[in-house]
Amino acid sequence: MKLKLANIWKVACHTDNVGAGTIFVAIKGQKKDGMDFISLAIEKGAKKIVIQEDSILDVAVEKLILESSIEVLKVSDARLALAQLSAEAYGFPVNKLKILGITGTKGKTTTTFVLEHILKAAGYKTAMLGTVQNKILDNVFNTNLTTRQPDYLQMFLSECVSAGVEYVVMETAAQAFSLHRVHGIQFDGAIFTNFSLEHSEFYPSMQEYFEAKKKIFSLLKNDAVAFVNADDKWCNKLRIEFPNVKTFALKGEADYTAVILQNNFKSLAFEISFGNVVDALEFNCDVLIGEFNVYNLLGAVSLCKELGVSMNVCQKAVGSLPNVPGRLEKYELSNGAVGIVDYAHNPSSFQAVLSTLRRCTNNLVVVFGAGGERDITKRPIMGATAARYADHIILTSDNPRSEDPQEIIDQILVGMDSSFFCKVDSELDRKLAIQKAFDLTNEDSILVVLGKGPDEYQDIKGVKTFFSDVQVIKSL
Repeated sequence: MKLKLANIWKVACHTDNVGAGTIFVAIKGQKKDGMDFISLAIEKGAKKIVIQEDSILDVAVEKLILESSIEVLKVSDARLALAQLSAEAYGFPVNKLKILGITGTKGKTTTTFVLEHILKAAGYKTAMLGTVQNKILDNVFNTNLTTRQPDYLQMFLSECVSAGVEYVVMETAAQAFSLHRVHGIQFDGAIFTNFSLEHSEFYPSMQEYFEAKKKIFSLLKNDAVAFVNADDKWCNKLRIEFPNVKTFALKGEADYTAVILQNNFKSLAFEISFGNVVDALEFNCDVLIGEFNVYNLLGAVSLCKELGVSMNVCQKAVGSLPNVPGRLEKYELSNGAVGIVDYAHNPSSFQAVLSTLRRCTNNLVVVFGAGGERDITKRPIMGATAARYADHIILTSDNPRSEDPQEIIDQILVGMDSSFFCKVDSELDRKLAIQKAFDLTNEDSILVVLGKGPDEYQDIKGVKTFFSDVQVIKSL
C-alpha cells in the first residue's frame, strides 16, 4: 500500500502547509514569529487566523484581514490551540488507534524501532513516529524532530486510521509535553527508558527536565501499561509516585529482569525472566551490542508481553531485528577496520557507546563534535569521556548552526586533561576529519563517528547542505 502524506493541512502553523481553507495558527518560535506570516497565510488561502490574545496585529495585516473577510480567533495559548484545533479538524484520530509512547534521555529511538518490529511480527498493522524516520505500514517518511508539531501529528494519525493501522509507536521528547505537542493524545502503553543530563538550553535544571518527561504518566489511559527502568535512580523515583507502573532491570529486582549471556562485537545474547516463569527465556540479537541495548530490548519485550504478544514471537522478532539507523551501524572498511556511525550526542550516550566499544578493540578512533545552539554544559563532559576511552580523537564540526565551530571544539577541549592532548587532533571539515581518522586505523581498529547518526545534512549559519556520515564511512 503506497502512501503519500498531504502537504496542505486542515490546521497549520507553517505557511508551507497552508492552502485553501486551512486554519493558520500564529506561533512565536525561538527564531521566527508566526505573526509575521499572517499575510502569506491569507494569500495561500487560510480561512481563519488564530493568534495569542495579547498579540498586536500590524495595521496593514488588519486591513488585509478585513478586506478578505478572514475570521480571527484570539486564544490564551496558541500552542495549546494548535493541538486542540488539529485534533478536532481530523476527527480525533487517536480515539481509533492504540498509541505507545517512549520517553527518556537515551534509547528512545532503538526502543521504538524494536517495539514496532515486534508488533509487526505479531501480525499487527503498525506506524512509527520518531527521530530517525516516521512510518505508516511499510511507507517511510522523513522527519526533522523527535516529536513533531501537533498539526503534523494529527494529520499523520488521521492517515494511520485511513491505512488501517492498529498500533502507533512514538518517541516523545520532553519538549513535546512542555509545548503541548502531544496534548489530547492518550497512551495505551509507555516506557521511560532512563534519565540523565540533556537539554539544559531549554530546561534550567535537571528537575525541571525530569518533571517535563514524567508528564507522560498523566496522559495514560486508565488501563494502560507503563514501564520504568528500575536500575535508573531517577526512573526509580517514579515507582513511589506512580505505584501501578511496572519495572524492568538488569541489576535489581523488577517485574522483568535480564541476564547478559554474551556481549561482543558480533552478537548479543541474554535471558529474560518475569512473573512466575521458572525457566528464563534466551534472546539473541546480531545487530545491537552493549548493556545499554539490553535495556532497550528488555523494555520493548516487556511492554509487548504485557500487551499480549507471546514471548515466542518476541524472541523471533528480536532475532530478526534489522539495523536501527544511526545506532551502532557497522561497516567494514577497505583496510579491514570496522567503521561505526552512531547518533550519540550527550554524556550518557558517549559513556554507553565508548565503554562498550573499548572492550572490542585495542585501537579505538573517535570522531565527534557538538551541535550549536544546544546544551553547552555537556561539551566538556563529552570531551572528558572520549579522552578516557579513545586511543585517538579527531574533533570536528557537527551542526554548528549560528555558533563558531572552533569555539565549540575549544569548549569540548576544556573537559580534557592536558595529558590527553597528545591523542587529540582537530579538523573542522567533517569529511576530512573522518578521512584523517581512517588513516589512524588498521585491520584491528574501530573507527566510530558520533553525533549525527543517519542525518543527511550539516546546518551552518542557517544553511543546510547535504552531508552523510554513513556515505563517507562507506567510501573508505
